[in-house]
Amino acid sequence: MPRAGDLMRLVVVEDHVLFAESLETALTLEGHHVDRVEVAAHATTTGLVAAALRSRPQVALLDLDLGAQTGLRLVAPLTQAGVAVVVVTGEVDEARWGECLRSGARAVLSKTGSLNSILAAIRRIGEGRAVMTHDERRRLLEAFHVESSSSRLVRGNLDKLTRREQVVLGHLMDGRPVREIARAAFVSEATVRTQVKSILAKLQVTSQLAAVGAAHSVRWHPTTGSDLEHGSNVAQ
Repeated sequence: MPRAGDLMRLVVVEDHVLFAESLETALTLEGHHVDRVEVAAHATTTGLVAAALRSRPQVALLDLDLGAQTGLRLVAPLTQAGVAVVVVTGEVDEARWGECLRSGARAVLSKTGSLNSILAAIRRIGEGRAVMTHDERRRLLEAFHVESSSSRLVRGNLDKLTRREQVVLGHLMDGRPVREIARAAFVSEATVRTQVKSILAKLQVTSQLAAVGAAHSVRWHPTTGSDLEHGSNVAQ
């Protein structure tokens, strides 16, 4: 770890060009050597990691939302390569912040904060000091663990759905009403409503909205709706 006052090699992994340029300019004026990864030029996580490590950075400033990719997948490999990762994000979910810390990030900072807070974090890393307090880290990690427990329960319940129930839930997630689902499957509305009731019971919720919300909360991907669209017997 560099001593206080040493120049540092930094890499910025951020797909919002103006924000990335602002970081690059501010850090360069502080005297650091800064490289910026062109996120759009790399289609895979492996490619992004390789590009970020090319300049042998000591610190990586990483956004969570990298368009089609998530920056979270970069935290562990960068950390394992000896890079101090500071996540700078517009994400407000504390469970995701905690997940970043669990993956090895030194700190998570909000994009709504001041540029000085980012510069201060870099200085603290250069001085070998903690960026976040013990209480902050503990709170965020606890939020992650609580969310993880809840997510495991939801995923377990989703695994109980039959293939046909998965298809129906997928259509509910797409905003289709029971009548439209029944018409597409050439079955009665009563048949679909029975399946919806079974879905609610298995997910331990009391409404279609709650079922859809539970599925979205764990980024569940439903079975293809082709069974309904081609008129297969949804009641099987």
